[in-house]
Amino acid sequence: MEEERLYVLALKFTNGIGDVLAKQLISYCGSAKAVFHLSKGRLLKIPGIGSKVVDAIVNSDAIRRAELSLQQAERQSIQIIPYFDKAYPSNLKLVNDAPLVLFYKGAQVYNDRKIIGIVGTRNATNYGKQVTAEIVEQLKAHDTLILSGLAYGIDIASHKAALKNDLSTVGVLAGGLDMIYPAAHKGVVQDMLAQGGILSEHPPGVKPDAHHFPARNRIIAGMCDALVVVEAAAKGGALITANIAYSYNREVFAVPGELGSKYSEGCNALLRAQRALIYTDIKDIEYNLNWTPGKKQPKQTVFDLSIYSEEEQRIITVLSSFTKGLHLDELCWKSQLSINQTVSLLLNLEFSGLIESLPGKQYKLTKTI
Repeated sequence: MEEERLYVLALKFTNGIGDVLAKQLISYCGSAKAVFHLSKGRLLKIPGIGSKVVDAIVNSDAIRRAELSLQQAERQSIQIIPYFDKAYPSNLKLVNDAPLVLFYKGAQVYNDRKIIGIVGTRNATNYGKQVTAEIVEQLKAHDTLILSGLAYGIDIASHKAALKNDLSTVGVLAGGLDMIYPAAHKGVVQDMLAQGGILSEHPPGVKPDAHHFPARNRIIAGMCDALVVVEAAAKGGALITANIAYSYNREVFAVPGELGSKYSEGCNALLRAQRALIYTDIKDIEYNLNWTPGKKQPKQTVFDLSIYSEEEQRIITVLSSFTKGLHLDELCWKSQLSINQTVSLLLNLEFSGLIESLPGKQYKLTKTI
């Protein structure tokens, strides 16, 4: 696993390879290590991979950079969690553009938990801070993990409220975990590490530059069961997070605000566009998420083949007859699909947790149908 972790990091550090393409390469080749050990000619035969990407894989110093990053993370007690690791956030794993790898420091408290993301303006009013404190206090009955972005305003108010109520809380950073931003919240982070943690998709040393914040928001949106927007201006990070959560089919709640207030415009706009449900008290969350007080209820999953496309059903049906796995080439032939199409469909099915990628381009179902 440690060796595979190294090669996953190397893919992350390779120019021209993003999260989705990296996962596709791993899925096609069977492992991240195999990607770096294929010849240039064989790499060029992989669907969707051009000569620039192949040259980047063959000629980059990504493995050396990955080795240094592993050493640095170990010195700072930072966990490196690839997307296929069991410690990877289970909700986030289902998102197509989820990070290839995460960096985490703290206690692993985010799986098999009820998770509520709370976001809002950096210029929170006293009303917004009070509402945030009340929301978190009411969530204590559900032993909820509070997720936010450690920013000024509503974010830090939610983290502090979680600590006050002895709830787990995780802050998602836009830079490396060794660069707490804003620096004024370092003390809060130290308290968070005891009953939660901090998380990022960036290795130590990466500065929290402006363009990293919108990407950071998708992690908050993907990890939570539902997102609550307390106060938000007409434009800003809170609305970006809300719209991403909505696109991920997460429940989005908005606290209605005073008419004419600058920091109520965003919440009221979400409600007007019907992209958020109204939040008035904990009953709104309990009703819409079917929550009852206590820890996370086990999810009752019923396998329904009809929710998959015709092409996906073909792949699922073929794999159902091969409990030990089936090679990609034979799967293409039996399902009568092109290799490009099959690889793309397999990637989606793998993200949904329905199939498992095995070494040597073998695939098998994770469930019985």
